[in-house]
Amino acid sequence: MATESADVDVPKPKKRFIPLENNPEVMTTLLHRLGLAPQLSWTDVYSITDPDLIAFLPRPSFALLLVFPVNEIYTKFRQEEDADKPEYSGFGAGEEVIWFKQTIQNACGLYGLLHAVGNGAARAQITRGSELDDIFSRAVNLDPRKRSDLLNDSSALEQAHQEAANRGDSAVPNIEDEVELHYVCFVKSTQGHLWEMDGGRKGPICRGKLGPEDDMLSEAALDLGPRAFLKREEAAGGGDLRFGIVSLGQSFD
Repeated sequence: MATESADVDVPKPKKRFIPLENNPEVMTTLLHRLGLAPQLSWTDVYSITDPDLIAFLPRPSFALLLVFPVNEIYTKFRQEEDADKPEYSGFGAGEEVIWFKQTIQNACGLYGLLHAVGNGAARAQITRGSELDDIFSRAVNLDPRKRSDLLNDSSALEQAHQEAANRGDSAVPNIEDEVELHYVCFVKSTQGHLWEMDGGRKGPICRGKLGPEDDMLSEAALDLGPRAFLKREEAAGGGDLRFGIVSLGQSFD
């Protein structure tokens, strides 16, 4: 299994975490501990082009988490797309999505998980009074800087992440290691837009409008999200197209 993360535009970190393995069981266990309802879990997506393989996945899919190796092509595209954008400053009840600027080194997987369950339909599946419920309830009225402080200061979040990072199948990297992979979350908001959520960017990115019938494994969502992402890499001459995708949906019985 691959581990994260070549953190992209992370400010000088206050903390470093052990990278989280790209492992649906590990991710699910972590979120359940923090307060996600047991009815939801992560599942490996083995293809985003083969309808037969997609048909086996639990539906609806509330979010997709893409992990990929950071390379020069991705870095150049990200810098060019972000160049003329202001730093995101949204907060409050009218905000369409809750986004966290990443300030914890090697924790892009955790930020992806939080973006996945804190937005869209999955948000309603968080247990009242849980750690996740507390984080999102407090984050709503905080600006991005204070939201980052909220995550940095959460000892419960740090402990849960540390335990999850030690549960994977691969060798646990040293906390000081720099590894090459990065996570990006794609999620459908309750207003029906597909958002690319990456704590290493200047803010959340709206990639387009989805219909009421579209979940994150629909053709429209795949085209606007991970397929567009990977096609861009391929068209630009990216030779390294290793990637993994997991889907957040109903747990298997």
